Amino acid sequence: MIKRFMVDEDGMGVVEVILIMVVLIAMVAIFQKQIKALVMNIWKSINSDAGDIYS
Repeated sequence: MIKRFMVDEDGMGVVEVILIMVVLIAMVAIFQKQIKALVMNIWKSINSDAGDIYS
């Protein structure tokens, strides 16, 4: 049983996780302006809707 566990290659490895992280960071760097604009629009919408609730 221990021998099978040591040879088992199922699951996600460190290399795969690092590659996914690199791709995500690169996408954030590339689309940084668009992401900022989207977040700002969402916050403006939330704030204006919250103001309507309290009025």
